[in-house]
Amino acid sequence: MRAAQFSEYGPPGVMQVTEVEEPHAEPGSIRIAVRTSAVSAGETMIRSGALREMVPVEFPWRTGFDAAGVVDEIGAGVSGVSLGDAVFGWTATAARGANADYAVLVAWAPKPDAWTWEEAGGAAGAVETATRVLDRLEVGAGRTVLINGAAGGTGAVAVQMAVARGARVIGTARAENHEFLRSLGAEPTTYGPGLAHRAGALAPHGVDAAFDCATGALPDLIALTGDPGRVVTISDFTAASHGVHLSHGAPSDDTGAAVGAGADPQAVHGLDLAVSLAADGRLRIPVAATFPLGQAAAAHELSESRHARGKIVFVH
Repeated sequence: MRAAQFSEYGPPGVMQVTEVEEPHAEPGSIRIAVRTSAVSAGETMIRSGALREMVPVEFPWRTGFDAAGVVDEIGAGVSGVSLGDAVFGWTATAARGANADYAVLVAWAPKPDAWTWEEAGGAAGAVETATRVLDRLEVGAGRTVLINGAAGGTGAVAVQMAVARGARVIGTARAENHEFLRSLGAEPTTYGPGLAHRAGALAPHGVDAAFDCATGALPDLIALTGDPGRVVTISDFTAASHGVHLSHGAPSDDTGAAVGAGADPQAVHGLDLAVSLAADGRLRIPVAATFPLGQAAAAHELSESRHARGKIVFVH
């Protein structure tokens, strides 16, 4: 089968699509024939070498965390899914490998009829991340949350899921993306210097929580919330110096604790919630661009630009 991978750190050009052995479903997992899979902004940082001190890599490193496709193998102990079912979900964190013709999923849910394959292929990682952070911040009805970087792949999903919880959402993005944010239910403002003043004009009494999907705004977000404990970032690696939690997900053990140093338990329940919201027409997955799997380098290049409005998806 074909799989996207890299064998050295470097620019997008180190990405290759090569023939590798097929994986097979193990106990507790399923295998899918992949129809679509997503490009992860975090993985572009892994590929560049920027995270080499935080994320150990054994070359060659296969990329891809979330995918959608048709079930063609079912591991021992798995129930509630049948061969031929259309599903979306994610792979084991350490294994990755979703950007391939076949992928083994460890968490999944039925593909919503309302979603295209492209939406489904880009959904799982964003849904999990948004649910995990909104849960930690206790975002719900009557609360105001600011989402920094709200037009990106994760931010756009987080806006919709926060709105579905009954929260008021202020979202930051470039001016050309403000109408897009309004269509998702957010009140837009621009990011960058002066954010605390601009957002403060929209929320004179401050905001209850801030979800940072970008970088460089933590002092403003702390000023707006009044407490670094009410700010969570998924992208700013200076978080600890500001007293802010940097959230990344890991599978949980039998006690519900995350298996991974400093990690939060993966929000697996977000998958079923997303299915319900999609059925009600309250959650779409914005897709910025699609690429054939063979153009992995071009997809990574677009992701690194940080100007994609929504998810970047491979069509297999």
